[in-house]
Amino acid sequence: MTGTQDTFVSWFNVLLERIGQVIKGKPDKIALCLVAMLAEGHILLEDVPGTGKTSLARTIAAAIRGSSNRVQFTPDLLPSDVTGGLIYDQASSRFDFRRGPVFANLVLADEINRASPKTQSALLQVMEERQVSVDITTHDVPTPFMIIATQNPIEQEGTYRLPEAQLDRFLMKLSLGYMSHDAEIEMLRSVGGGMKPESIDPVLDVRGVQEMITHVRQVQVEDPVRSYIVRLCDATRSMPELRLGVSSRGAVGLMQAGRALAATQGRAYVNVDDVKLLAPAVMAHRMLLSLESELNGVSAADLVARVLDTVETPQPARRGGGVRA
Repeated sequence: MTGTQDTFVSWFNVLLERIGQVIKGKPDKIALCLVAMLAEGHILLEDVPGTGKTSLARTIAAAIRGSSNRVQFTPDLLPSDVTGGLIYDQASSRFDFRRGPVFANLVLADEINRASPKTQSALLQVMEERQVSVDITTHDVPTPFMIIATQNPIEQEGTYRLPEAQLDRFLMKLSLGYMSHDAEIEMLRSVGGGMKPESIDPVLDVRGVQEMITHVRQVQVEDPVRSYIVRLCDATRSMPELRLGVSSRGAVGLMQAGRALAATQGRAYVNVDDVKLLAPAVMAHRMLLSLESELNGVSAADLVARVLDTVETPQPARRGGGVRA
């Protein structure tokens, strides 16, 4: 990668097209997943069974030629089954660290809400710090690193509600939904032709993704946009419908995602439209409804829409330009 904005946009579009060969009819959701990856965030996919959640994660890993692991979360899964642990080596008479499946570029945490809170908490450190501490030693996970977790909102028997600390570590919460009629027909054609996530040709390698992430970090955020992000998050903290508003981590995530989105659009700066587009995916899952609001059928998405309508937007600071190399 040369570091130019044109190269960045070209690579992003090719990634989008290549993943779309397997995941049909969902370009917007694929784009948001890639934005999350370039913003160094994690994704929670909540949807009914059979909508392609697992396939999406596997396809992203194949497209970037990165290492990937899948963990099926079950009630009897232990924290060490995720992070790894110390194993006694009889030959050397010492304990050696055996890495768990979390040591990969992309980790699919399938049906994460089926594991106990104790096991779910094993992901808290690695999602935030990209490190795993065992005994007195800290082990770094590969870069780039992203967790894509899935959960089924329909079948709740034998599941555990994700704690707020866990939800707050996901940059975005997305729902793929069912395909359109034409997209589902195209999907059936691709299945008949043997198209699988592992069969697509990689677009770039891990080093290329690292360069794209470095590129995203150069995107500028002006103080009026920072202020707008803070005012959006702060507005949720005093809403009577909520027991918990958007955290400061959520504000940081919204800014970082805005940087990645702006770069994909060929801009060197984040604008208000970037923030507005990303706000539902970044903010809604961090908002804890009061019991009365839940009984009245209020949704966090509706409250995000209200905040976007009521919080005053700043005037555009500048126009045009590209990311500085």
